[in-house]
Amino acid sequence: MKLKYLHTMVRVRDLDKTIAFFKLLGLEETRRTDNEKGRFTLVFMAPPQQHECPVELTYNWDGDEGLPGDSRHFGHLAYAVENIYELCQALADAGVTINRPPRDGHMAFVRSPDNISIELLQMGPALEPREPWASMENTGHW
Repeated sequence: MKLKYLHTMVRVRDLDKTIAFFKLLGLEETRRTDNEKGRFTLVFMAPPQQHECPVELTYNWDGDEGLPGDSRHFGHLAYAVENIYELCQALADAGVTINRPPRDGHMAFVRSPDNISIELLQMGPALEPREPWASMENTGHW
């Protein structure tokens, strides 16, 4: 099964200062999404000519009380997968909890044994919703 590394997400408290810091390292902004409904901004930054492996800066507009002052603010690893349903079934069969099932045929979250959050995204367009995934509830948090 094909697997492609997508990005690493970190939550930030001060988006402008964080962007300035990553620019000092030589990264450039490659993409930005402002989500009015979810009240957050995503900024992707990567070195020149290496846009395929960015860092995703996630800024919550209403603050982020969940970030302790000494945290490394790690969010998740993200991978595009060839068939999200097949991979989630293989993981479940191996005893892995699917924390956020792929109800939409597009996205799922699982955790590693060390509690590292992993986002799985369907390559290309979302698959048609199907059972048992479509009616599964979240388990724990991701």
